[in-house]
Amino acid sequence: MPTPLNQSVADSALLMNSLPLGLLRSFVRPQEDQGITPELMADLKVLSRVPGLLVACNYGGTLCEAEGVSNETLPLDSAAVALRALAALPNTHAGIISGRSLRDLAAVSRLPAEVHLVGSHGVEFDMGFAYGQSLATENLLHEVATALSEAVGFEKGVSIVRKPVGVAVRTRPATQDVVERVTYKAQHIAIQYGLYFIVDGTVLDLTVEEPAKGKALEQLRSRLGVTAALYAGDAESDERALTTLRGPDLGLHVGPGDTTAAHTIPDPEAFARVLALLFELRRSWLFGEDAVGLERHSMIGNGTSTALLTPDAKVCWMSHPLPDSGSLFAHILGGEPAGHFSIEPVKPSAVLAQRYVDNTMIVETRWADVTVTDYLEPAPDGITSLVRVLSGTGTARVVFAPRPDYASAPFNMEIRGEEVHVVGTSDPIILSAPGVEFTITNDSRHATATAEVHLGSGPVVLNLRCGDTESAPPDPDGEPARRAAVGQSSREWVKSLRLPAIKTSLVRRSALVLKSLVHQPTGAVLAAPTTSLPEGIGGTRNWDYRYCWLRDASMTVNALVGLGSTEEAVGFLGWLGRILENAPGPEWLHPLYSVTGAPLSTEAIVDSLPGYAGSRPVRIGNAADHQVQLDVFGPIAELIHDLAERRGFLPDDHWFLMEQMAHAVIARWHEPDHGIWEARKPPRHHVYSKVMCWVTLDRAVRTAGLHGRVPHADWAGTAETIREEVLREGWDSSVASYTVAYDSPDLDAAVLHIGLSGLLDVRDQRFLDTVTAVERELRVGPTVFRYRYDDGLPGLEGGFHICTTWLIEAYLAVGRLDDALELFNRLVALFGPTGLLPEEYDPGTETHLGNHPQAYSHLGFIRCAQLLELNLATADVE
Repeated sequence: MPTPLNQSVADSALLMNSLPLGLLRSFVRPQEDQGITPELMADLKVLSRVPGLLVACNYGGTLCEAEGVSNETLPLDSAAVALRALAALPNTHAGIISGRSLRDLAAVSRLPAEVHLVGSHGVEFDMGFAYGQSLATENLLHEVATALSEAVGFEKGVSIVRKPVGVAVRTRPATQDVVERVTYKAQHIAIQYGLYFIVDGTVLDLTVEEPAKGKALEQLRSRLGVTAALYAGDAESDERALTTLRGPDLGLHVGPGDTTAAHTIPDPEAFARVLALLFELRRSWLFGEDAVGLERHSMIGNGTSTALLTPDAKVCWMSHPLPDSGSLFAHILGGEPAGHFSIEPVKPSAVLAQRYVDNTMIVETRWADVTVTDYLEPAPDGITSLVRVLSGTGTARVVFAPRPDYASAPFNMEIRGEEVHVVGTSDPIILSAPGVEFTITNDSRHATATAEVHLGSGPVVLNLRCGDTESAPPDPDGEPARRAAVGQSSREWVKSLRLPAIKTSLVRRSALVLKSLVHQPTGAVLAAPTTSLPEGIGGTRNWDYRYCWLRDASMTVNALVGLGSTEEAVGFLGWLGRILENAPGPEWLHPLYSVTGAPLSTEAIVDSLPGYAGSRPVRIGNAADHQVQLDVFGPIAELIHDLAERRGFLPDDHWFLMEQMAHAVIARWHEPDHGIWEARKPPRHHVYSKVMCWVTLDRAVRTAGLHGRVPHADWAGTAETIREEVLREGWDSSVASYTVAYDSPDLDAAVLHIGLSGLLDVRDQRFLDTVTAVERELRVGPTVFRYRYDDGLPGLEGGFHICTTWLIEAYLAVGRLDDALELFNRLVALFGPTGLLPEEYDPGTETHLGNHPQAYSHLGFIRCAQLLELNLATADVE
């Protein structure tokens, strides 16, 4: 179902497709001699990025050459197209506030309904206004018109026109001495009859209503709910509107004369150019043009920090000092204004390749004569150290454009020796660049450092350090040794893993991704390193995943346990133990925490960022923190069980954690909850949550038996009670499947765990039917959707890779090896060029979606590769 926002985007696209936008693009040539100064251009860029925008202006003298009664009063073609195009954009409105009557304005402007028209100097908003005047007013205006006709009507080049609330004297063709004489007499008549007298270009207005362009602009702002406005005018009456502007608003005066506007441009043609520029800037901001496919981004990480790189080596996402801290670079969510760190050859050429250096998180991007090697080197907690090594034979252009705190924090830059210092931030931010001469420019809001680097004399090392209050002197000569140490540590870890023979290189890369999502100083594990990468392009399902979900984290480190690495699991359980020390009880655990163990702050929206490919809003924080999700105890219990089995012993603190998880289930398993998918609806009795409650107690009983511990007396009995209830209440005979919740016919891919967990024998017909139902209703090509029901959120989403892996696992469980292999191979084909997967995939548009890279996607893939290897070995034996 389309959301209002999605529909607005679709409607905007249709409207814009009907406009001759080529006229605008050929018209966009910002030149200072046409009034487009660098200062005006900078202000237009700021204005183009406000959440809600109103573009309003006067008519004659602003949108067309002059007032009059002939075809010369038509708006300039380019201005009309630009104004209509702006009005067609989402969250963008256009209006004209003119001295003309509304009927006359509509007739001469020929603008469509999406452009708001206000006549009679701001008092006439609808056609009915003209018919609502009193008889006394009509008689008064008749007398005024008669007096004007007698006094000036005979003058050459002068015409008199009735308006709903006044009488206009048009003087455009008249000579200067006639204009002066007519103006004097008209003003005298206005005083005589107690009317307001307005000089509006070549039109003299005598009106019973006080000119109200300022009030009209305010009324439009309030009615449309905009964040900022642009107003342009050429007449004295427009000053009333210009004086109301504030904050990010922008005022333009068209033509000569004194004004309070911030900028003056020479003529209506220059204003048409301003409108065309604003349209291009705003469209680019709103729709995130040229967005790079999510799967094509590569991640670098060092166990404390992460960053994303585009295929052409642009650092497009990095936060500091914590994963959920404000961004330093957020290009992926807002383009160049949101911050980036770019390197490219001065001589344009295509990228030849981007790859991870063997078995590491070091990324190498290569052009014909320039190579960039990127990595995050180990650093003390609270310090982020990004290293970028430039090598080759050509010349590279470097653009260092940090934009702290989601591009909202003010800062400046200074060059100090061979370093660029970001000044005004809470933490020191220093770019060390020995041998590089930077130039700093400022667009009145942000500073940017640029340089051209000749590489013929050897590699150049750029080291960005954030949060280092005692930075050591630059040591470019020592960089190769530091990089070698980073690579060696990574390769030694990979050597310790037990990797399956199925798609070994992708499993290895997936393992490295999961390890990079582990926050080593605390032991917490990120669901993903990013926020608000959309589940549907142009939609609102954009969430912040830079936190530690108890469920996701348990499954992540358990995947590494399955490959033979237990250090991450031990660290995570230690982190969880510290949280429980400060919790009122295990049953009151939150579903997710910051990596520090702190509860999350309130979910908020960053209005200043347009989002990936124009997908708003950009969110920070996550309201799921306050939900009840009773399934989280199951993955923790399974992790403790599997870790103890892998290591051959069970420490007391891990057994204590197991007891706490079991206690939480005993206390709350019978309650409804929000479920694994965090539905923002009233709680229900979710089948998956009940299954995970059973898993908690089942694994607790098993672990006790394997390691000589005494299970609590009520564990086994409660586990059986839960099992019986799930099997009875979770089945829906109308769809022949287990479903999302009790008393619901809706399917959910997560219910596959009723068999995968061991609660129900996989040979049971009910499980076989459930697999068939999920396949039939939720699988589309290479992907599996979570569900199809209304979850209370607007918009659509893609299929989830983790759900795809569950169906592969279910195929294997029920003996459908060929189907499992077919779907697995189709999943493999969706990996990005450097081996990374985001959260989702839309098979209709063939678009990758969701935060990237996603722990769920990679851990599910690892599990499938392991199971396929086991099943293929068994099949070979048979």
